[in-house]
Amino acid sequence: MAEPKPFLAVKLICGIIASENRIFKRTEKYLGKLYGALDHESSMFEFDFTDYYEKQIGENLKRKFLSFKNLFMPEKLSEIKIQTNQLEEEVREEFKSSHRVVNIDPGYLNPSALIMATAKDFAHRIPLQNGIYAHLELLFGKNDVRTLSWTYPDYRTKGYHKFFMEVRKIYLSQLKYA
Repeated sequence: MAEPKPFLAVKLICGIIASENRIFKRTEKYLGKLYGALDHESSMFEFDFTDYYEKQIGENLKRKFLSFKNLFMPEKLSEIKIQTNQLEEEVREEFKSSHRVVNIDPGYLNPSALIMATAKDFAHRIPLQNGIYAHLELLFGKNDVRTLSWTYPDYRTKGYHKFFMEVRKIYLSQLKYA
């Protein structure tokens, strides 16, 4: 009989979608207070693969990813998603908007995959707790990124892959010294 082993600590990633720099900056500040120092951040990517968020957040959307220095246990992902949903509301209130101004997508990177959290159920998503699901977005080989049939179009781009491979390299070096 195989005995269960503790999970490996994972690397927290947060994707932010917004239309204004000041919203990105404020959101990053709040995320830093919640989860600690950053160890890597992406450049701004145009978010034009879908118009899903335009009615909620506005036009000319951009996406940016943040990677946090502190590792955490993967079973905390649903708690983090609930916190980031609450943070979206706090940012909306701070900017005195009647509509959503930011979307925050937390997830984690482990040695072999990128897992994102979502509140939307679908056949390939795994229930975690409190209405939050795990969404397997990408797989990592030694030097490559593999997509899946359900991988979102923007997550298929080379810019995203480059960022996640850079974060994976940081993460793997952290594990060596943990």
